[in-house]
Amino acid sequence: MHPVMPLSTRALRCGLTVVAVAMLNSCAGPAPPPLRLHADLKQLMASVVDPAADVVWESVGTIYTADGTEEIRPRTDEEWARVSQAAWVLTESANSLMIGNRPKDTGDWMRFAQEFSDISLKAARAAEARDAETLFTAGSDVYLACTACHNQYNVDLTTPTTP
Repeated sequence: MHPVMPLSTRALRCGLTVVAVAMLNSCAGPAPPPLRLHADLKQLMASVVDPAADVVWESVGTIYTADGTEEIRPRTDEEWARVSQAAWVLTESANSLMIGNRPKDTGDWMRFAQEFSDISLKAARAAEARDAETLFTAGSDVYLACTACHNQYNVDLTTPTTP
């Protein structure tokens, strides 16, 4: 018979931690496939972000003319759904700006992208609530967030991306 050696509390905790981590890892399942980005930053902006932003920006406004005032607002279920969908595209596109080789740095770029996501979420929530006034303000805030980032990083969307 072998003598039983008492375990110290620290050794016991370390052993239990190793067992717990091993159990969690075995339950996690297979690793996700590697991330594959197909669009560069300009393509993402031109084909995803900008069209969605245009929908949000054009959804609410007031036009004053000599003939009177025209209030622009989504009016039908389909119009509200289109604005909501566009705002959600913006919200999630912000995550795409923070992955792969797209970030310009890990400081301001990431802060701008996170703010862009938060502001776009406000637009999505406003569209879901059919709150035109809040949607107008959120759309303005989206514009200011885009402009601040473009001013700092000189993101030029007018030059086409070459394949």
